[in-house]
Amino acid sequence: MSYKSEAEVMQELGIESWRHLSKDKMIRFAAMMPDMDTEVALKIVEQFPVFKDFAVDTVNAMEKAHQSTLSANKQSQECVHQAFQDIREILKHELNKGDLSWEEKKYLIEKIQETGRLEFQKDSENKKFLDGMLKKVLVGAGAALALGVVFVGGKIMAESKDDPEDSQEA
Repeated sequence: MSYKSEAEVMQELGIESWRHLSKDKMIRFAAMMPDMDTEVALKIVEQFPVFKDFAVDTVNAMEKAHQSTLSANKQSQECVHQAFQDIREILKHELNKGDLSWEEKKYLIEKIQETGRLEFQKDSENKKFLDGMLKKVLVGAGAALALGVVFVGGKIMAESKDDPEDSQEA
């Protein structure tokens, strides 16, 4: 869809005025920008005198949420690894008893091996999770950067329109 007017953009975002543009909707706005007429996008961005501050606040909020998630994930991973280590210690203690049959020893060794496989699987899942988190942060930061570039580009274009001598010299 190509947006030809501010009204179309506001309708798509579900807002009545630009004062109602939240941080979440700002990210959607950034994602919509490639589909906007250039003049419409510039006209909208020019209406935000504190646009840079808004974009920086958005990135900071995303960074804080990301750090919080990583911290909680790290604590969870440490608990999982400690639990597997505790299980292996118990199994090794049982294995060191001298009166075990071959079948009992085999069973305990298999359980030790199983904890290793499960811990490896959990570690792999965690790495996929972290990769997904990184991608989300990069997309969000990219959207904020795109908004900043559009804002700066809009200011430059507006300034060049105000100073016709510069455009004639080029």
